[in-house]
Amino acid sequence: MSTALKSIRSLAPLLDRVLVQRIKAESKTAGGIFLPESSVKELNEAKVLAVGPGGLDKEGKRIAMSVKEGDKVLIPQYGGSPVKVGEVEYSLFRDHELLAKINE
Repeated sequence: MSTALKSIRSLAPLLDRVLVQRIKAESKTAGGIFLPESSVKELNEAKVLAVGPGGLDKEGKRIAMSVKEGDKVLIPQYGGSPVKVGEVEYSLFRDHELLAKINE
């Protein structure tokens, strides 16, 4: 297991936070043409890597999370807290900040 993967596995989001990694757009067209790096944009899609246990309501009861590890989600273009492990960048969002869950 790589060091970055071990490090990311050791990060456990707290309460209602979700650790995600943005999905990069394809750098090759359907016809097999490679696009220059400057034209490849980051998508607002991300893969959920880890999920906190959920927030607490006023009575102290746990509020269930709306996503689970492995889900694909739509995230806001801006926001979240960046987390860098080695050369790889991840983001932490609160569960309610996620825009949608992508069902495949």
